[in-house]
Order: sequence, then structure tokens, then C-alpha cells
Amino acid sequence: MSKGPLAVRWGAPPVTALHAGTVSTVQVELENAGTIVWGRSVLLASHWLDVRDNPIHWDGIRNAVPPLRPGDRATVEARVRAPIPPGRYRLAFDMVAEHRAWFAELGSPMLAQDVEVAPRPGDGREALPPSVEVAPDRAERIRAAHAEGFGVVAGAVDWPGGPFNRRPRELAPYAPGPGRVPGFAAPLLCPSVLAGIELEPLGEVQGLPAFAAPQDEPWVYDGRIILRVRR
Repeated sequence: MSKGPLAVRWGAPPVTALHAGTVSTVQVELENAGTIVWGRSVLLASHWLDVRDNPIHWDGIRNAVPPLRPGDRATVEARVRAPIPPGRYRLAFDMVAEHRAWFAELGSPMLAQDVEVAPRPGDGREALPPSVEVAPDRAERIRAAHAEGFGVVAGAVDWPGGPFNRRPRELAPYAPGPGRVPGFAAPLLCPSVLAGIELEPLGEVQGLPAFAAPQDEPWVYDGRIILRVRR
């Protein structure tokens, strides 16, 4: 282990009970094993790796650490967002001197452990107007997306066809499609939302409740999750 100015010595790996896509708090025991006092720019963060230690998600939530002199110890309440989808991962904690370096880059080992990330629990709630009907597989697809870790799930709108019933221009982004659309930019129409999540309402689009995508929760738009407007 590094004996330089910035070094950390870890306690035992923390006990974890993590669900995909959610933020949990775990207790991390650590010690200032370097030669200088840790100031406010020294923070605790985490990374997610696969079972071969390849990075999956680098640079997780930053967590404040109390000022520690060399040799001082502390237990830090660390917030960690679990990855998507559920499965077997390695959770690796590391210290960072903000705008300088990760401690692992300076020779201190990370605190890494294998964890099993469970499916996200809960059923979503929807506000569906009477003007729509759901596709037969809609509920199953929504449940699967929530369990995968997404707190908010939205989908497409199928418009009844015919020569005198053309699809409104406002619904162009919501045409049914083959799958998920990363970075979907339009409002979410009639999304399914897990308990505890509140979305910003944006009025209506062709009579369908519209909401802004959340900033602090994982969400997904899937063109295979379909609402049909009644004729």
C-alpha cells in the first residue's frame, strides 16, 4: 500500500442489500493511512465492475468524509446507486482528492467485494385516460422494466389509422418502434411510476397526461410498450 501523502486503509467490506437502479446507504470503515490531514476535498466514492474487474460504471456518488488526521479512523455513511440490470457485480470503493487523483491511482487498493444486485421491487402507478386502451403485453413489459431497475417507464402511442384520421404531428415522437430509445427527448406520456417518485407535469399531448423525465431516477422509453387511442 502507498505510504505517500494520500493513502487509505479500509475496514471490513460493508454489508449490502442492493436493488437495481436504487440508492442505498452502506457503512464504510476507513482510516487515513497517509501523511497529511484530509480536508473537505477528500471524498469517498464507488465504482461498479464486472466479475473480471472491468469497469461498468465509473465514478459514483460522492460522499463527504470527516477531516481525518493521519491514523484517524471513521465510519462513513456512503450512498451508492446500484447498476441496471440486476445480477452479479463487484462494488469497489475508492477515495478521491477532488480535481487531483483517485487514491487507487496513487497506490492505495480499492475496497472491492462481490455483490448480488436484486431486482427492483414495487409496482408502478399510471394515470390512463378513458380514451386509450393498453396493448396485451404492456403490463408485462412495464413490470419487467421496473424490476430491471427503472423507476419510470414510458412507451409509445398507437393512433387509429384511416384516410381521414391521420396521426397528429404532436404524436410523431411516440410512434411504436422496435425497442428502447436512449436519450428520448420528448415528454413522457402516461408513464408508469414507482412509489416515492414524483414527476413534473407538463400538461397534455392530444389529451394524454405528459410529464418531464426525472433528473435523479433511472427511466426508460420503450417503443414496444404501447397505448392505443380509441377510435
